[in-house]
Amino acid sequence: MPRRSNEQDMKQITGIRGRAIPLRGNDIDTDRIIPARFLRTVTFEGLDRHVFEDDRKTTAHPFDDSRYQGASILIVNANFGCGSSREHAPQALQRWGIEAVIGESFAEIFFQNSTMIGLACVTASPADVGKLMDLTEAQPLTSFEVDIVTGRCTAADVQCAVSLPPNVRDALTTGFWDTTGMLLDRYEEVDATAARLPYLQW
Repeated sequence: MPRRSNEQDMKQITGIRGRAIPLRGNDIDTDRIIPARFLRTVTFEGLDRHVFEDDRKTTAHPFDDSRYQGASILIVNANFGCGSSREHAPQALQRWGIEAVIGESFAEIFFQNSTMIGLACVTASPADVGKLMDLTEAQPLTSFEVDIVTGRCTAADVQCAVSLPPNVRDALTTGFWDTTGMLLDRYEEVDATAARLPYLQW
C-alpha cells in the first residue's frame, strides 16, 4: 500500500466558506439524493452527475439553477438524509461540490456517513435555517462562512449559531475523521504487526 505524501496529510476542517444553495423540504431521503439504480457502480466516481436526478426531471430544482452553480454549502430543513443507509448520498453531494450542510436535523446514518468523508453537517434552529434560505434565495452571490470551531455561521448581516456533537467537531478540526489517513500515517505499525503474524508469512 502506498505511503502518504505531504499533500495527503489528514485534512483539518475548521471552517467552510463559499456560496450557498437552498433546498427546501423536510424528510428528503437518500433515494432522492441519489436514486437506487446508481448504487451498482464499483466506485463513487460520477455520482455527482446523478445527484437528485429524479427530482430534477420532474420539477425546477436548485441544483439546476445557474445562480447556485459552484455553491459549496447546502441548506436544508428537517430529517435530511433519512431512508436507506447508503454512503453514496453524501458522496454524491460532496462530489457535486458541497463541503458543508446546514440543516434543522439529519438522519443519524447520513450524518455518520458524511462525517466519515469530511462532509461537515451542522444544525441550526428552524428559524435560523429559514433566514439563511431566504437570504441565499434573495442574494445568491452572498458569501457564507461556517466556523466549526466557534459554532457560528455568518452571511452578510445574518449570524446564527450552528452546532454538532463535540466528538464530531473534534474529529473534523483535528483531521481524525479521516480513518484511512490515520491508518496510512502510522503504516509502519501496520507493517510491524503484519511481520509478527505467522499466517501472513508466505
